[in-house]
Amino acid sequence: MTSGISAGMLAVEMSGFRRVRRGGGSYIGAALDVAICRNPRLLTAPERLYLDHAATTPVLPEARAAVAEALETWANPSSPHADGRRARAMLEGARRSIAEALGWRHDVILTSGATEAIAIAASRVKVPGRAYGATEHDAVGGAMGRAKIIPVGADGRINMAALDQTLSGDPALVAIQHVNNETGVHQPIADIAERVHAAGSLLLVDCAQSAGKLPLPKADFIAISGHKFGAPPGCGALLVRDLAVLRASGGQERGYRRGTENLPAAAGMAAALAARAFAAALPRISQLRRKLEAELIASGATVIAADAERSPFIGAYAMPGLASASQLVQLDLVGISVSAGSACSSGSMKPSRVLAAMAVAPDTASSVLRVSFGPWTRETDIDRFVSEWRRIAERAPARAA
Repeated sequence: MTSGISAGMLAVEMSGFRRVRRGGGSYIGAALDVAICRNPRLLTAPERLYLDHAATTPVLPEARAAVAEALETWANPSSPHADGRRARAMLEGARRSIAEALGWRHDVILTSGATEAIAIAASRVKVPGRAYGATEHDAVGGAMGRAKIIPVGADGRINMAALDQTLSGDPALVAIQHVNNETGVHQPIADIAERVHAAGSLLLVDCAQSAGKLPLPKADFIAISGHKFGAPPGCGALLVRDLAVLRASGGQERGYRRGTENLPAAAGMAAALAARAFAAALPRISQLRRKLEAELIASGATVIAADAERSPFIGAYAMPGLASASQLVQLDLVGISVSAGSACSSGSMKPSRVLAAMAVAPDTASSVLRVSFGPWTRETDIDRFVSEWRRIAERAPARAA
């Protein structure tokens, strides 16, 4: 089939979407199931275009090879025999490589991902208070429990006056994202760290969307997630400046994480970071996002947090007059993968808590898509996305009225 989908096909598909939506569950996936069942030829859509790298990104060849090698020599790194000692040496080599690639000179606790890393810091840090930004990933709110929430401005950046007020109480662990996963907004971590430390508090920075892509900030704790930069899923780390501020739990990882270490995943993460695929692509991706935004703005789009400093790997764009869910379905039908925000919550299409915290108007927030780039994104991919976006926008109800 060609890249265009007939209006009748879309009408059938969207009627199915509305019925499925009332039943709950993953609205987008269910709507596509309805469409494909009724129109099997949709499965012959053009080659897929993947623009959802902020959700997860393909495993790099270097990481695949490292995982395969580690699996060939696998033994429990905690075992005292020769096989265990060899596995331990590989594990510690991977740990050193991870630290070196990130420019980190302190301790690295290997975890299953950023969510676990955040939970370790939040549950075991030796300060009484907890606080986090209003636009943090849901993993932070879930781990921090009863905590003060620091508001942000319309640009998505932390309100510094509110931060100062938050810091006026007891010492606290303050959690702030380096790069927001929905908008790409880049927080001024150096300024935040200075205020946090002056108040005797500690800073946890969620670098899930920046590790392996941008230089890491200075902080007391940094959480990273391997599958965001080309490592296998299920691996990450908590970077710790001083283990003395963290209560130990016993077990592996010098007593700070229980469970057998995942040597193959650690090896894959080290290899992915060493490959520098995202970092090397940064100048080119910056140009591609500028091109994308110029063309979308010319076509009537709204760029979320347009005036804020943002990671070039993530952009959020509103199409006036057409809900995010409808846009996602129509783009998916023509072979383009994007999202409406965090992959952890977009399946249910709930209103974005991040956009609400930024005081984005509800009608705008309901029409936002997130486009995120990877090392392989090309200019022709941008051209294809813009062409399809314009086609959908021209048929949006608000435009036709």
